Amino acid sequence: MTEPQNEILPLIIEGIRERKGKNITTVDMSDLDTAAARRFVICEGTSTQHVSAVADSVREYLLEHAKVKPYNYDGYGNSQWIVIDYGDTLVHVFLPQTRQLYDLEGLWSDAVITDYPDED
Repeated sequence: MTEPQNEILPLIIEGIRERKGKNITTVDMSDLDTAAARRFVICEGTSTQHVSAVADSVREYLLEHAKVKPYNYDGYGNSQWIVIDYGDTLVHVFLPQTRQLYDLEGLWSDAVITDYPDED
C-alpha cells in the first residue's frame, strides 16, 4: 500500500533538507496526460558524495516517518543524478551541472512548477 502522494511530499522535502539539499523544486504534472509521473521533486547536492547523502536521507526519512519504501532507485554508480521512485512521485537529486544539462523543469514547463526556499 502506498502513502497518499500529498502526504509524502512534505516528508520528501524534509528528507532533502536534513542533508542540506539545495534548490528544491516540485513539478506537478497531474494535469498532463503524457507525463510518466504525477510529480517530480528535484533538488541538488554540491558533490557526488552530497548527492548520495541527500538521496539516502530521503529514503531513510520516508521509511522512518511514514514506513514508505521506494519502488526502485538508480544512479548511485556515479551519483551525478540519482532518481528515487515512489510511484506517482519521482525524486531527482542532481549535481548542479547535470541538472542544468537535463533541464527537467524546462522539459515539463507546461506543468505547475514550485520552488522552495533553501534553509540555512
